[in-house]
Amino acid sequence: MDDEKFLGHVVSELAGLPGVMAVALGGSRAQGTHRADSDWDLGIYYRNSFDPQHLREVGWSGQVFELGAWGGGIFNGGAWLEIDGRRVDVHYRDLAAIEREIAAAEAGEFTIEPLMFHLAGIPSYLVVGELALAQVLHGELPRPSYPPLLRERAATRWWTSADLLLGYAEKSCTSSARLTQCLGLVAQAAMMAAHAVMAAEGRWVTNEKRLLSDAGLEVVDELLAEHGSEPEDLSSLIDAIRTACTTRLAAATGA
Repeated sequence: MDDEKFLGHVVSELAGLPGVMAVALGGSRAQGTHRADSDWDLGIYYRNSFDPQHLREVGWSGQVFELGAWGGGIFNGGAWLEIDGRRVDVHYRDLAAIEREIAAAEAGEFTIEPLMFHLAGIPSYLVVGELALAQVLHGELPRPSYPPLLRERAATRWWTSADLLLGYAEKSCTSSARLTQCLGLVAQAAMMAAHAVMAAEGRWVTNEKRLLSDAGLEVVDELLAEHGSEPEDLSSLIDAIRTACTTRLAAATGA
């Protein structure tokens, strides 16, 4: 099947599952930044209850997780599938929970949850950003804009955390025996700084894959690639990354 027929087939199957009220295409394919081999990210939106067994019974190859299997936070489960030779990720989205996160985002409120493969963790408003950027292929879904209060408060909170991490990294770099800890703190701080920039500019973040480049902080990768392992090298690295992040954030906030 070509991509159009493939997507229509998959969406039709997902939309027919008991409890599913809407289906949306997300990720790089929704935003037009995908490669030919990019995954297909599809969200199935239900209200209050969904039984993953119905998805298993479709018969697609792959792994279907239970509700809450991914930690019980805003990412409450999904499936990793292979359909017609294509990788498809299905995400479960409870509309009642989504509506609470929309209201919280409008009030400038959010939590940050740990999630595997995400250095900075994920903000609870990520699911709101998904709706803003997704292509709704079945049913109706809210299409939120970026709330002004969230822009202000998220930028401040992310940068405060990034700044504290960079400060602690400076203490860690006094010994080459702490190289892993130092660089881990720097990497986490850079991702948080990028979140701050994106929030200040009112741009949604839905994953970390392109976060540094989207925030205009590609220089962090260059600095990390060039650094040495001696304490003075690491100290210079942290200073350079702090300067790059504060300069970019100032541009984003107009400060």
